[in-house]
Amino acid sequence: MNTKVNNVQITKNKKAFFDYEMVETYEAWIILKWYETKSVRNKHVNLKWSYIINQNGELYVKWMHITPWKTLANRDKMDTMYPRKILLHKKDIIYLSLKLREPWYSIIPVELYFKWSLIKIRVALAKWKKSFVYLSWKKIKSYIIKTLLTKT
Repeated sequence: MNTKVNNVQITKNKKAFFDYEMVETYEAWIILKWYETKSVRNKHVNLKWSYIINQNGELYVKWMHITPWKTLANRDKMDTMYPRKILLHKKDIIYLSLKLREPWYSIIPVELYFKWSLIKIRVALAKWKKSFVYLSWKKIKSYIIKTLLTKT
């Protein structure tokens, strides 16, 4: 019997690691339609601008793009960006919804992957990195001096 967990990565949200500091991560289920699972298995999915919202005690992924399956008759009329429901434990949903009310926090989908033959999504409670983190001290200092000189 094979007891080894087989995680195969489908896609990763690299922009989230650049813009946010990951505080906690959670493994969750995602509800997809049949043709979306075929597209996800072929890695036709994008998490770049996606984020997670809380509506009536349920979590939804918004702006997650899944390309419709190529043999569908009405693939041009498909909505590829509709909100997809995420399944987590109730206590985790309550905790994350309370954290969303605090400033600088948001919930971001980090990665989509297979666990055995199931499609799972890794969700992270993330804190926004402030823009001055990316700048070196010399750039900040020169910017402050320029603004002070131009104002006087």
